Amino acid sequence: MTFSLMSPAFAEGQPIPKKYTRFGENIFPPLKWTGTPDGTQSFALIVEDPDAVRGVFRHCAIVNIPGSWTELAEAVDTGPEHAIKFIRNDFGNARYDGPQPPAGTGVHHYHFKLAALNIRNISLPDDIGAVHAFAEAGKHRIAEATLIGTYRG
Repeated sequence: MTFSLMSPAFAEGQPIPKKYTRFGENIFPPLKWTGTPDGTQSFALIVEDPDAVRGVFRHCAIVNIPGSWTELAEAVDTGPEHAIKFIRNDFGNARYDGPQPPAGTGVHHYHFKLAALNIRNISLPDDIGAVHAFAEAGKHRIAEATLIGTYRG
């Protein structure tokens, strides 16, 4: 079975509902995955906008998602999920911050990348940013699944 990532809130290549943007409720969208590779002990997630005006912008990063999990619930960053660790995004927040493209910048593509890792926990300093955390996770990557949602600026 292929390792794949999906959301009940939006389909591949389709618009992310306003509820999950900074123009709406700014809550984490629900994600589900299938085909977890053998040897997976944990997952890491990053949400990136490569269409940002100043280059790739990271909206969320999470490490230490247990390898037995097959989903992240809606608003998981506001719940009591103590097993996972949110990393500082490019807004400077250790949580999910949804799309907020500037007006007139067209359609932005938000890449939700879930990496299956061969280690249980990644120990990272609290002040590390999303790009560095996902690079560290990448050293232990078995496989990666991507879901792309869009939002118009």
